[in-house]
Amino acid sequence: MRRLVHIPIIHAAEDLGSQIEAVRKAYIARYGIRGWQQHLRVVAQFWSEVRQAVLRFQQAGRLLRLYQDGLPVCERELELVRELAGSGSENYRLLADLAGEGAVLMGTEDPDLLRQERRRWQEPASAFQPASSSSYDPLMEQRDRYIAARIDATLGPEPELGLLFIGALHRVTEKLPPGIEVVRLTGA
Repeated sequence: MRRLVHIPIIHAAEDLGSQIEAVRKAYIARYGIRGWQQHLRVVAQFWSEVRQAVLRFQQAGRLLRLYQDGLPVCERELELVRELAGSGSENYRLLADLAGEGAVLMGTEDPDLLRQERRRWQEPASAFQPASSSSYDPLMEQRDRYIAARIDATLGPEPELGLLFIGALHRVTEKLPPGIEVVRLTGA
């Protein structure tokens, strides 16, 4: 049996790269500066709790495979993770720490699909639009299918364990084959 821990994530400001200023302005316009500050506190608390929960999975003899929302298959995965960890991203700091302890960082997404997503976010009208949970974007579906196929192709049986750090709007776990048991992270 293959096992995957599904870790729904909240993207922190540091994860947004060049898009942060547009997102910050749009968020403040909608919720005010206090709303933005509260959002930053909630995200920081969230990542503290995720870190505590994820560190429980480190055990001798268990190989962790790390799959990250937005991390392209590119042969530079660790370099990208370290760069984002250095910018203050708690998500990427956790990945870098786990990789430093022997976890295997996996390129997770199709670079071409990520470029399409980035181009969409660079359009002024889409700087900040909370997506409806009832709509499932065709590009998101393509990304999810790719991620599921990538996990299927690379995740081995126990004692190996996959950790999927993925945004809440994704539906990757629905696209995995039946031979992969999915467990949702609790305690975060």
